[in-house]
Amino acid sequence: MKLLVVGASYRTSPLPVLERLATPPADLHGMLERLVAQPYVGEAVVLSTCNRVEVYAAVSGFHGGLGDICAVLAEQAGFDVPTELASHLYVHFDGDAVEHTFKVAAGLDSMVIGEPQILGQLRDAYHSATEADSAGRLLHELMQQGLRVGKRAHSETGIDRAGQSVVTAALEVAAEHLPGGLHGRPALVIGAGAMGALSVATLSRAGVGPLRITNRNAQRAERLAEAYSAQAVGYPDVATALRDADLVVTATASQTPVLTRELLAEAVAGRAGRGPLVVLDLALPRDVAPDAADVPGVVVLDIDRLAEARRDHPASADTIAVENIVAGEVENFLGWLRGKDVAPTVAALRGRADDVVSSELRRLNQRHPEFSEDQRADVAKTLHRVVQQLLHQPTVRVRQLAQSPGGDQYAALLRELFDLEIPQATHADAVPEIGGQA
Repeated sequence: MKLLVVGASYRTSPLPVLERLATPPADLHGMLERLVAQPYVGEAVVLSTCNRVEVYAAVSGFHGGLGDICAVLAEQAGFDVPTELASHLYVHFDGDAVEHTFKVAAGLDSMVIGEPQILGQLRDAYHSATEADSAGRLLHELMQQGLRVGKRAHSETGIDRAGQSVVTAALEVAAEHLPGGLHGRPALVIGAGAMGALSVATLSRAGVGPLRITNRNAQRAERLAEAYSAQAVGYPDVATALRDADLVVTATASQTPVLTRELLAEAVAGRAGRGPLVVLDLALPRDVAPDAADVPGVVVLDIDRLAEARRDHPASADTIAVENIVAGEVENFLGWLRGKDVAPTVAALRGRADDVVSSELRRLNQRHPEFSEDQRADVAKTLHRVVQQLLHQPTVRVRQLAQSPGGDQYAALLRELFDLEIPQATHADAVPEIGGQA
């Protein structure tokens, strides 16, 4: 089995495509089941966040696995044929898949470099795959090592020193549209999930006020409001809360827009010239209806707008330090993969030796029927011990050599010398281009 990552992110796909690909938690188990039911896919993990949707898979063949994954993604996104989606996807295979996974975990591939939320999101994706029994040995190892790499990045460097997150970055952009900044501005947060809670905490630190929170589940809004000395607003009263706010952050799990053109137009009409209503839409699918973006007096900042604002931020010394951590960890993981791949060859060699010993013992027993059971046992034990001692050093050494670059040649040589037959999964030697490799 080989590793394959197929995904779309804010780097390569327009927001409408990401919206179609987004997998709500309630649908995740079914999507994992569909993936591992495909002929070439043996294991799968699905990561779906506000700015990326990725499938991490263990596949028995590159082209077959890619086709299977694209078919499931196309079905999820509602494309008639997978090729309609292909131009929006990036593909990472084998060693590149390991590097991409570790970069994602470390926050190097995030819109806000080093943001810590992606590590928790990757952990949640892994847990969901574990619960769905769609992660096997290869993805268990990849995910566990990826999470460890992410922790190293945050504990050994200052990549998150500024406490940046998608929310803080979004608020920096929003402040540009609010004369005088955020302090003292009335704000509304729609949604009390993880992103909503992070938004409330960040806004509270920024000194906005009054701060109101609304959510379909009123109890969650009330608990969050109590924790930050904010005010919970009933969901049916969102129109009034919009009219009173200068800044709105919306981050719900709704599959349909919660802020329509009519609702925002009504809110602006009741603001009596108080300046623009700035709306940060951090949801995927979007909470703000697409046709509401041009309502006079409303500034809508969605993932596309935020990605554009962050596109040219330079790399820092901490970013370079994390890249070095990732490079070392990738090489360690690839060494483990090479060592894992030699195991079937070593097992086949030991099996061949056992077959030879068993055959010779049968011949010995036929030639010397007078041997007692104890004598036969002593001879068998001696032969097995001699063979094991002869094989011990070569098999230990080939495992060590296999972990170095080009180490697969040693296993191939053993198979050639001893004429060992190992079932091999076929895969393409080259990865065809399908979209950008972000």
